[in-house]
Amino acid sequence: MEEGITIAFDNRELLSGICGANDGNLRIIEGSIGGLITARGNEIHFESRDNISVRRFRSMMDNLIAVLKEGELLSPEYIRALAGEFLPGGTEISSQDEKDFFRDSMIQIPNGFNRVYPRSKNQAFYIQGMRTNEICFCVGPAGTGKTYLAIAHALQMLLSKKIRKLVLTRPVVEAGENLGFLPRDLAQKIDPYLKPLHDAMESLVPYDVISRMEETRAIEIAPLAYMRGRSLNDCMVILDEAQNTTKEQMKMFLTRIGTGARAVITGDSTQIDLPRKTDSGLLHALEILREIEGLNFSFLHTGDVARNPLIKKIIQAYNENQS
Repeated sequence: MEEGITIAFDNRELLSGICGANDGNLRIIEGSIGGLITARGNEIHFESRDNISVRRFRSMMDNLIAVLKEGELLSPEYIRALAGEFLPGGTEISSQDEKDFFRDSMIQIPNGFNRVYPRSKNQAFYIQGMRTNEICFCVGPAGTGKTYLAIAHALQMLLSKKIRKLVLTRPVVEAGENLGFLPRDLAQKIDPYLKPLHDAMESLVPYDVISRMEETRAIEIAPLAYMRGRSLNDCMVILDEAQNTTKEQMKMFLTRIGTGARAVITGDSTQIDLPRKTDSGLLHALEILREIEGLNFSFLHTGDVARNPLIKKIIQAYNENQS
């Protein structure tokens, strides 16, 4: 039996804002919660086979209407981010406090391309954790936004002049391929390991902004081995792919963090490329540091995957095969 709901609008601008260009917003919503959405005249009608989807649609419309009435525009990015909270099996945003928390977790980067919104509650808690703690750990599978959100937050801090420098680092560990015999110098061999960090930055702000900050050393990207002996003050440091650190490397990194510095450590416990019998520094840190006050631990899951929806299915298939 089909369930349905019709919402009538007495304000054409409000209706237009909800629908988006060529009803693009409606198509995003339709794809996230299922059902069929049609817009006719001054009405939007939603039909579904279950009452849960109807309630999700009603709650989502209330949120979008409230945003428009506050004078904000509904970008496709915001629609996709909000839609993540209404995916089947997810927990709906059910109170005004939760709606405000979700929207307050938005990252606005000065001179950036778009606002960055969390795609799930776990991502929102991760963003808030970075804002309120000096050291934040984030663990989750590929595609959950661990590195992307950390870099977005760091660029917001840097371009707002809240920190003087951003340091991005990774352990150099080969993932099933041996690059040691390629005819290139050290800098060229290291570059592929650090390229994902460049890609994330360039998707957030113009290339010339990144290039200028690298030239002035406001942004530094370097292998983890280059951190030894340094003291990092008044900056934000992001350690990516931390599952591939050894226990000694993780201790070395954490003890580099100086006065006024913040650190974000990200990793995927399912993609450890260390030699056998070598313990992961990330897993060891999670075990021994969990009770220390002032550290924040965020855990993202398959449901938080923000890339192509197929990635969720791929991760699930691999997980099921291992079990």
